[in-house]
Amino acid sequence: MAVRGDSRRVVVSAKAGIDWTVGFADLDPAQFPMLWALTPYGDAVFNQRQVPLLLAELDRLPADLSGEWVGQARELCQIVERGTHLYLWFIGD
Repeated sequence: MAVRGDSRRVVVSAKAGIDWTVGFADLDPAQFPMLWALTPYGDAVFNQRQVPLLLAELDRLPADLSGEWVGQARELCQIVERGTHLYLWFIGD
């Protein structure tokens, strides 16, 4: 995970990554449209308007899918919300 600007320059990056499990693929896309967009191999990018939706999904994420990455994702979301022209990137393999 990283926050990048319009030029794709990394502003800040997380130390933790998501431990991809089958559980992510099993998330209901109607309840978790933002998290459902994550894949282990592709990138997902969230803009300032999408970040509040992502934060709400993190609040109701099943405990077995949680981890250190959730707290770091929240911190990165706050940076995107406070800045301009910033995006939260989930970077796949």
